Amino acid sequence: MSESGAPMGLIAGSRRLPFVFAGEARRRGRRVAAVGFEGETDPALATEVDQMTWVRVGQLGKMIEALKDHGVRECVMLGQIAPNNLFNLRPDLKAMALLLRLKEKNAHTIFGAIADEMAKEGVRLVDPLEWLGEWMPGPGFSVGKRLDEREQSDVAYGFRIAREIARLEIGQSVVVKEGTTLAVEGFEGTDACLERGGKLAGKSGGAVAVKLAKVGHDVRFDLPCVGPRTIEVCARSGVRVLAFEPGRTILLDRPEAEALAVKSGISLVACAG
Repeated sequence: MSESGAPMGLIAGSRRLPFVFAGEARRRGRRVAAVGFEGETDPALATEVDQMTWVRVGQLGKMIEALKDHGVRECVMLGQIAPNNLFNLRPDLKAMALLLRLKEKNAHTIFGAIADEMAKEGVRLVDPLEWLGEWMPGPGFSVGKRLDEREQSDVAYGFRIAREIARLEIGQSVVVKEGTTLAVEGFEGTDACLERGGKLAGKSGGAVAVKLAKVGHDVRFDLPCVGPRTIEVCARSGVRVLAFEPGRTILLDRPEAEALAVKSGISLVACAG
């Protein structure tokens, strides 16, 4: 079966991004064969793809075999896995061998090793931007109140800090206020970082959040993404500005996200920092 006639593979974590990809791929006439994770992936995804296989987190061998059985030659990896599951997983022999080879265990090393294992079996993990580029706001995108001088200064400061933590493979998001770093994203993820930073900003709120990817970031593994859920977290946490990189960040459900930002008094901006 040629790659053009083969189904597109989708390794699907939680939340909305796997649905967005499946819709885009099928709109372009590609069949989609997905692998979902029990307890993580939304079961409703099964109705949005042509073929669906369920595995546990850690069943690397079963995941690869499912993709091969469906004739997949190219595959994307989208969505999230709850951090605690990465420590509570029951790896199969293939996954165990992979983990034992790694001296450092972070997103880049783990998913890079998974991509290498897949390639050995004839399944290539590819960049999803070809399919999702239209979902990325460009330079100058702005919704909500125009940033004042302090907020602009905090956005610039936040980008400097975020680039450093991304370079060190720590996380992609920071929360700052008046030149002070309130929270840095770690293993817990963006939402928890926003909540922690907003709480530390105090009752007056006014915190600024910045989300980006490191230079040379491999988007096959982890595509920066914001959407209505991110904005809801900002609203209840006292974060009043959410800044992200233009052309490198997915904005999910854009009309809903923009309306929610305006309603919540949150400035949503795409800028280079």
